[in-house]
Amino acid sequence: MQAPRTRVQRRPVHGVLLLDKPIGLSSNQALQKAKWLLRAEKAGHTGTLDPLATGVLPLCFGAAAKFSQLQLDADKTYAAVAQLGVRTSTGDAEGAVIDERAVQVEAQDLVRVAAELTGTIQQIPPMHSALKKDGKALYDYARAGIAVERAARAVTVHRLDIRLSGPCTIELVARVSKGTYIRTLAEDIGQALGCGAHLRSLRRKATGAFDLAHCVTLEALEAMDEAQRLACLLPVESLVADHVRIDLDAQDAGRFLSGLRRRGPWADAAAAAVFAPAPAQPGRNQESGPGVFLGTAHIRSGELIAQRLLNPLEIEQTLQQKILERTS
Repeated sequence: MQAPRTRVQRRPVHGVLLLDKPIGLSSNQALQKAKWLLRAEKAGHTGTLDPLATGVLPLCFGAAAKFSQLQLDADKTYAAVAQLGVRTSTGDAEGAVIDERAVQVEAQDLVRVAAELTGTIQQIPPMHSALKKDGKALYDYARAGIAVERAARAVTVHRLDIRLSGPCTIELVARVSKGTYIRTLAEDIGQALGCGAHLRSLRRKATGAFDLAHCVTLEALEAMDEAQRLACLLPVESLVADHVRIDLDAQDAGRFLSGLRRRGPWADAAAAAVFAPAPAQPGRNQESGPGVFLGTAHIRSGELIAQRLLNPLEIEQTLQQKILERTS
């Protein structure tokens, strides 16, 4: 007879966890594991990594989910290994071999192809992807043996470095815009070289300003106690670090949170991060600390116009979470 499962008591958790996703787990499986370890009520990830891919996966908890689109839109940097001379049905090592060709590639060929595929290019999304068609993921159609017509999309390859690492193997590092499929890029490289290729491994090194140096693994997270896990969270405002910072006094902050526009000596800005003074705490300098994050706005003709705001409960919970982190 199996012992009854212990019910996890969920709690409000706010912030960003930079996870180094392991191989073999889907992004959602990794998210659910981290959510369970933190006992978080609400969480979401910022774009999927295939089960065979590893690397930077920002997970947004609580109020941070309101700003997750910023990471979905951010440029990504990947390191990958591709096998030349072999094409597969999925474009990666999981698929069946559909074509094999001889490989005759020199270093100068890689320089030429890298130049051809740098800049704005057209990509046809792969059938084995999470992109949806009529509300259904393309990989569901692919598993059913149904080929769906996909329109080519413009994506940007900001940087592409390719080098031979063996007679039939290349390593590549690419910084790309959102929506770029590295699996498809590897296939395009193989086609341009005249021998075909498929992706053998993929590791995301960075997304926006977040990189592997600041990531934590699920294994490390499991070994921590609850206070240590909370300490791994970056604050919600880390998602808007590149926004213009606006600090309001307490009175204007309250009005701003109610949706009222505020006027000030500010230059026009498309993206602003708005803060209020941190409430005084016994034994602490009220002027110290980064302030309380209220949300995002834009500035037009000296007016601060709210875009996406935390609600009062979320603000109170983030303050309490910071106090807990400091006292643990």
